[in-house]
Amino acid sequence: MEANSLQRIMMIEDDLDIQAVAQLALETLGGFTVELCSRGHEALEKAPGFGPDLILLDVMMPGMDGPTTLERLRALPQTARVPVVFMTARVMPHEIDHYKTLGALDVIRKPFDPMTLSSTLNTIWNQHCV
Repeated sequence: MEANSLQRIMMIEDDLDIQAVAQLALETLGGFTVELCSRGHEALEKAPGFGPDLILLDVMMPGMDGPTTLERLRALPQTARVPVVFMTARVMPHEIDHYKTLGALDVIRKPFDPMTLSSTLNTIWNQHCV
């Protein structure tokens, strides 16, 4: 794979069913290496060592929500510039605009189609990161 290709995805999602479906889709259909985290604090611990190319981040999580997690990830040197895509059911235009002002590349609507998740992330990656 080329140096700027999308290979390693960290998914931060508190719903274990969504984690399982997304991981299967991303690894099997997309060929990605996926690291799962159930909470923002867990992501802050794992992200520097995992070295994700992209972070797929749930907006609504208990404890530390997605926007706060993003803010904390931006404060770490290892993840300060890692692209982030939010995944949420909250997709009103003003909400999407808000997520983008926080620094998200894009927003994927829940429920998502597992069959197209990998291609959607590749499209976002190619539009913004290549």
